Amino acid sequence: MQTPKMKTPVSRFRRGPSRPLNSSFKSPVRSPAPKPPTAEDQTSLVKEVEMLRKREAELKEQVAQLQQEGYHEDDLPECIQVLHRYNEMKDIGQMLLGRLATLEGVTTREMYQKFELNLED
Repeated sequence: MQTPKMKTPVSRFRRGPSRPLNSSFKSPVRSPAPKPPTAEDQTSLVKEVEMLRKREAELKEQVAQLQQEGYHEDDLPECIQVLHRYNEMKDIGQMLLGRLATLEGVTTREMYQKFELNLED
């Protein structure tokens, strides 16, 4: 009695001709050919550029006005830091109001009214 000879296993996932592993992927879906720009496209681009230039001029004017009023770019980091602290404190206050409302069995809106707080702040 002889042991049967084993065939080399063939991958059931391989289909078609084999390619090297480092070859680039080629999609079977073809991308559409680029369309040449139309006169309408060019007109809209010109309008967009004009609009952006106007916006840039407006922003430069606003910056100049703020600088005349005494605002400086150097103050910006400090202002941002103060705003962060304010927002953190406000968040803590809102959490406390929410917990108080839960303990008292009322809505947060009622807590705002109780402490005479503005809902829009």
